[in-house]
Amino acid sequence: MTDPHELHVVNPATEETLATVPAASAEDVDTAVARATGAQRAWAALAPADRARLLRRFADTVDAHVEELALLEVREAGHTLGNARWEAGNARDLLLYAAGGAERLLGSQIPVPGGWNVTFREPLGVVGVIAPWNFPMPIAAWGSFPALAAGNAVVLKPAETTPLTALRLAELALDAGLPEHLFQVLPGYGHTAGRALVDHPDIAKIVFTGSTRTGHEVMERCARQAKPVTLELGGKSPNIVFADADLKTALDPFSFLDNAGQDCCARTRVLVQREVYDEARAFLADALAAVVVGDPADERTQMGPLISRAQLDRVRSYVPDHAPALRGTAPDGPGYWFPPTVLTDAAPDSPAAREEIFGPVAVLLPFTDEQDAIRLANDTPYGLSGSIWTRDLGRALRVCGAVRAGNLSVNSHSSVRYWTPFGGFKQSGLGRELGPDALNAFTETKNVFLSTEGPAL
Repeated sequence: MTDPHELHVVNPATEETLATVPAASAEDVDTAVARATGAQRAWAALAPADRARLLRRFADTVDAHVEELALLEVREAGHTLGNARWEAGNARDLLLYAAGGAERLLGSQIPVPGGWNVTFREPLGVVGVIAPWNFPMPIAAWGSFPALAAGNAVVLKPAETTPLTALRLAELALDAGLPEHLFQVLPGYGHTAGRALVDHPDIAKIVFTGSTRTGHEVMERCARQAKPVTLELGGKSPNIVFADADLKTALDPFSFLDNAGQDCCARTRVLVQREVYDEARAFLADALAAVVVGDPADERTQMGPLISRAQLDRVRSYVPDHAPALRGTAPDGPGYWFPPTVLTDAAPDSPAAREEIFGPVAVLLPFTDEQDAIRLANDTPYGLSGSIWTRDLGRALRVCGAVRAGNLSVNSHSSVRYWTPFGGFKQSGLGRELGPDALNAFTETKNVFLSTEGPAL
């Protein structure tokens, strides 16, 4: 039975308990928000240059601990060492990028009759961030660091399975000199700490990343207070491969196997033009067989385990033993292992082809022409990301214009860059994170009119 007062952090590669962490209660949320409110007022009163300087110092402190953070991520989340180093580096780089924005929160002067009109961007107050377990460090950073740079305080609730890197980031923030209580981490369960954070009247905004179902509940609860939200939810992204593409690059299996497929942007719907379908199938069979699945702390490992027993059971439910599929291998014994898999006979309207599996499983589907590819790509409730592979620039532009997704790449599998906005269409979410306007999402616009026709000042 789950202890409501504790979180047990388990290494998904060994099933060994790494740590036991106190689980925050609703009362703990109240205390944290009250403390954050006081810290935020002092933080917002600082000159933007001083806030930027402290955030750059925080980035330097993270940089000095990149390897420590990466190893912690390997142990608590089962990420490969290379991925975990990227994640810690992404948190550092986003801090530097957001720090630059602290001094560039610009308003505007608007021509009006009878005076001058100017706008100001002011911080919201205290922001609640609810981060997922699939990319604990970077996604926590995407919600938290731009909010801090804009002059807000942050209360972060990490996922109950992966709180350790978030807790360490909060310690490093204090080491770097950020004010006490400005950036607080409250590990806890969603139905207690998460719900209390969403419902708290002094939380000015919620940033949530997770399942679409939970995102709907978060949005409903925030609506009762007219509280703004940013939601980054599920995905079922297409990889559209035309016959003129470089198949070896376009069919890179890590477009859907990265992080063991536990990635909202994973290209799990592999759409291949019928002329090259057989060639694509043969290539993927060889590619899956070559994937090295194992100990995520080993530099040679390319794919680690799933996060939990529950997630393993969920993934298995989509792949019956008798299902026609291309399969790689995975270790036996302790750990939440599932082999790289491509289903080759799934119907386009089947659950495996339309629902987010969140594991190392893709479906291979043929299409006839451009319009058929677009139809298949859009035949899902989601619209987060996707790739288009072709040497025909006109075709690439047409397909980009027709596919309903927030982040598309042509001849690339890249989805996330901290320089550019990130978010989804349809059931994949609401709002945008990252990019040059990220800080604006954590501000209110205040409009001020100064009359030139009234009494002299």
